[in-house]
Amino acid sequence: MPVHRDEDSPLSFAAAEQSRQALAMVRAAIDRHDVMLAYQPVIQTCRPDRPAFYEGLIRVLDDRGRIIPAKEFINAIERTEVGRKLDCLSLELGLKALLGQPDLRLAINMSARSIGYAPWTKVLNRGLAVDETVGERLILEITESSAMEIPELVSVFMEDLQARGVSFALDDFGAGYTSFRYLRDFYFDIIKVDGQFIRGISHDPDNQALTKSLLDVARHFEMFTIAEAVESLEDAEYVASLGVDCMQGYYFGAPTIHPPGASLPNRSGGVHDPSQSAINLR
Repeated sequence: MPVHRDEDSPLSFAAAEQSRQALAMVRAAIDRHDVMLAYQPVIQTCRPDRPAFYEGLIRVLDDRGRIIPAKEFINAIERTEVGRKLDCLSLELGLKALLGQPDLRLAINMSARSIGYAPWTKVLNRGLAVDETVGERLILEITESSAMEIPELVSVFMEDLQARGVSFALDDFGAGYTSFRYLRDFYFDIIKVDGQFIRGISHDPDNQALTKSLLDVARHFEMFTIAEAVESLEDAEYVASLGVDCMQGYYFGAPTIHPPGASLPNRSGGVHDPSQSAINLR
């Protein structure tokens, strides 16, 4: 009697085919440079009316101008050149925004795997050369998972760019990869506590204990702290009571391509101008 495998089922085949189609659309969109940035505010806990900075989140568009959900492709391209090209486009748009708005401070995501990618380095150096203030206003967010795969390379890379004014954030802190030995060597400027510990924290004793421990580690290394995925007033109040420096999440604002007072470019022909205030992360 033949063994039926899940991957042979019509549902599995349909899911795999949908994934292949999404990847094909993403490759085509990146080749067309059909991407944009969405901006999400990172709020100062002590001054919730004043964003500390904004995170620029890359959005990939299909041939009809619709956003392709990142969950459909991001893991598949992370280790490929397509992922490196997407990092290049994200950085290029972020630098363009920083050059267009002198008082903007902006965080741009990258994989540690882009560190040795020559086109990405070329984009960065070109942007930093145009305006000496750009490096001081640029924050590079590196995911915990990718940073821990090549810690020695990341450490040297960070040291070089921090000397040029660039700040670094460790994204998804606590997701399960960090070696505290490497954390000591990295000297990240910012630690972003992973959202899985923040959602529902106001009524979850386990997440409360874990978040307190993560914040204690960050403070020991004198790192600026941010709570991700704050989605309710109760959670915001609880996280604030822990003394976190900043909060980010849908409670304070969803990523948007049309923030109030927009005048900054987010793609060719588009504009944005999220008002923001400077904050010293060093």
